[in-house]
Amino acid sequence: MDEKFEVLSAESTVVCKATAETVGQTGVEMEALTAVQVALLTIYDMCKAVDRGMTINGVTLLEKHGGKSGSFIAGQ
Repeated sequence: MDEKFEVLSAESTVVCKATAETVGQTGVEMEALTAVQVALLTIYDMCKAVDRGMTINGVTLLEKHGGKSGSFIAGQ
């Protein structure tokens, strides 16, 4: 599992992307989506004293290859 964060100061936004790989035919994208949610919830917990109105949104699968359903690339 690999997670990357990008802070967009002008928008007061944190972008998190997670990558997961496996050799088995399983829904590993669920682990990546869960990792992003947990990471963003952790950031929320650390920053809630400053702004309790923060939102977590736009969590979506961007790309997936392999498994039963084959490849998926968002927007294609």
